[in-house]
Amino acid sequence: MDDLVIRGGMILDGTGAEPLRADLAVRDGRITAITPHHSGPARRVVDARGQTVAPGFIDIKTHSDFTLPYAPRAESKVRQGVTTEVVGHCGFSLAPVVPGRASLLQDYLAGFAPWIETRETTFAAYMDSFPATAVNTIMQVGHNTLRLMTVGMDDRAPSEDEMGVMRRLLAEGLAAGALGMSSGLFTAPGSFARPGELHALLGVVRQHGGTYATHLRSESTEVFEAVREAIEASEVSGVHVQIVHLKLSGLENRGRAGQLLAEIDAARARGVRVDCDAYPYTCAANPLRNLLPLWVQEGGLPAMLGRLRDPAVRRRVNREIDERGLTSFGRIASWDAVSISTSRTRSSDAGRSIAELARGEGVEAIDLVCDLLEADAGATFVVVCSIDEADVQALLRSPAVLVGSDGRAVAPDSVAGQGRPHPRFYGTFPRVLGHYARDLGLLSLPEAVHKMTGAPARILGLAERGLLREGYWADITTFDPAAIIDRATYEDPHRYPAGIGTVIVNGVVVVDSGEHTGTRPGRVLRRGPGGVA
Repeated sequence: MDDLVIRGGMILDGTGAEPLRADLAVRDGRITAITPHHSGPARRVVDARGQTVAPGFIDIKTHSDFTLPYAPRAESKVRQGVTTEVVGHCGFSLAPVVPGRASLLQDYLAGFAPWIETRETTFAAYMDSFPATAVNTIMQVGHNTLRLMTVGMDDRAPSEDEMGVMRRLLAEGLAAGALGMSSGLFTAPGSFARPGELHALLGVVRQHGGTYATHLRSESTEVFEAVREAIEASEVSGVHVQIVHLKLSGLENRGRAGQLLAEIDAARARGVRVDCDAYPYTCAANPLRNLLPLWVQEGGLPAMLGRLRDPAVRRRVNREIDERGLTSFGRIASWDAVSISTSRTRSSDAGRSIAELARGEGVEAIDLVCDLLEADAGATFVVVCSIDEADVQALLRSPAVLVGSDGRAVAPDSVAGQGRPHPRFYGTFPRVLGHYARDLGLLSLPEAVHKMTGAPARILGLAERGLLREGYWADITTFDPAAIIDRATYEDPHRYPAGIGTVIVNGVVVVDSGEHTGTRPGRVLRRGPGGVA
């Protein structure tokens, strides 16, 4: 007897092929049949008439390793239809942590997730101890974390011994089943690494058959140069590179997505293994301190806060921002484009802009920024609106660009869901399917689903996941194509989407008629000789 049969739905298998009406049966966690009419007995039948039945969505770009231990039901993701998340991005991973360095990593990550408590651990022990969650997770070793464990926050090349330690820690993580290495070259300490250091570490990644995901060194004034650096890294190492949350940020970059995609397409045409992902929003999010010049961040959090107490330093920072824009995001029209997402000391101001708060207090915006960073011990997180909608649409249309949220699995009642997070946490996948595919017609529904399922599964090397196939793991999402839409906004982000019906992870129903069942059947998937399984 089958555990579950989904009857009467339109099957989108994840390949990009047109839909086919069929029944789908599940037993012991796997798909046992896809047939026009399944007549065998089942413990449960799901009526999918009027629904699309698709593989569970794969969120290829997330930071849910910061939140899943605190929100293991993964509400904001699984209610979008996400069944697998790739974590450890942008150079940030919670392992490995060598003796004596846990507090350094905890202070460093406070700008992203002030609730995190770090501990000494190997990467293997970290993977083994990860709690049961509602979604599958795939982990990466962060280059920034490797640097923190060796060089710290110093702006210098690693010594030979330090490089040896980084290579060893990376190899241990890869041997434990990590997908590959991620980098965050946009901010310290990743920004202090030169290409040669990364190429050496990618040699280790290649030996283990891993992958490389990079947050570019610049997404604003030097984004073209940064893309070329990523392409060169793949050419030199032979490792597949994923350019994460590809964007053109800042006023000076508006309308240039076509030019950037042409360079990426040219690299792909000559055989470079490069793919990208993007989220369907015109605002980004980051720790407030990452908006400041890199020299301010050198030496770690105490050194940075000490510098920012000096009025002369504040004036220099303000002058550089006026001349060059925000370090991570380029030129913005004003500080009205930057609003508080989470703050330890000013939670009631979530959603309000830096400019608004500064005007209300009669101070310069830069002074409010610096005072807020000191009061929050660097933990303030902000939303920055710096991307052109036409560029968002151009990226989403490109075959080289997949869908990734850059968000986290949260819930309104979890410590990880405080403040006003970016609406991408709750709405990325329904927004692409509803707004961009159905309403604007930028993509066909099969193309959009492919960008969320079969395409990322191929890039990640997933074994028997990402497609609807007999014998594959039953990670499945059903949705109403006429009703699916995101409902989260910048003003009211803690809103689940409409149109999601049933979400199944490893054969277990996690979302039933749009409601979470409380089950947590997700697994930590590990890279091995047969792929990621």
